[in-house]
Amino acid sequence: MTSIPDKMKELRLAAMSQHYPQVLAETTSQNLSFPKALERLLDLELESRHQHAIQRRFHFSRLHAQTSIDQFNFQHHKSRTQNKTKILRLLDLEFIAQGASIILVGNPGTGKTFLAKIIGWQACQAKHRVLFTTAMDMLNQLIASQADHSLARKLKFYIDPDLLLCDELGFLALDQQTSNLFFQVISGRHSRSRSTLITTNLPFSEWGNVLYNTTIATAIVDRLVENAHILVLEGESLRKLKKSQKASS
Repeated sequence: MTSIPDKMKELRLAAMSQHYPQVLAETTSQNLSFPKALERLLDLELESRHQHAIQRRFHFSRLHAQTSIDQFNFQHHKSRTQNKTKILRLLDLEFIAQGASIILVGNPGTGKTFLAKIIGWQACQAKHRVLFTTAMDMLNQLIASQADHSLARKLKFYIDPDLLLCDELGFLALDQQTSNLFFQVISGRHSRSRSTLITTNLPFSEWGNVLYNTTIATAIVDRLVENAHILVLEGESLRKLKKSQKASS
């Protein structure tokens, strides 16, 4: 006869099958009722599935690191201290339910990407579909998809996630083609009330310098800022600071 753990495996209840001997022993030693023992097994199965779902979302997100707010040094610069309440409030992820965007503005090395990944990992744990990409990598992928006629599918890939983290906008100027593709992503996400987080080294007044022309730049900014949280991070580059500290030690 097939054992109970084997039947659980056949029903794809892997965690229940794994923990069945342990819970069976506890049922005897702790005099647990059948409903209590069953509930314990179900809780273990649900927790296992929850953790596996988080890992699947993390793998899809391309975050490559599970960073938490505990690792963010609020004392590095007064702009971080001033924005602390806003940053902590963003971690409740209400902005995703509201379809709001986040714009992190600051010079290179001021922690924009790190903060974006903190928010992204928090969203993964809260059952949201997250995708991290640099602006140029996304646009290069979209350009490549035009060659094999898969643009519609690739646009959907960037439009569908609950939260798109688009890093390093503004480091390279975009031509008309790439600017139009960027507009299609932002417009598609805006129309579906999807949240977009953008990190940039440029204030909005200079976006026209990198997004081909002011017409496209204005159309993109209008969609992003309609319902957005805008944070400016200032201070010395953390990368340069760590490099100089290492050199002097």
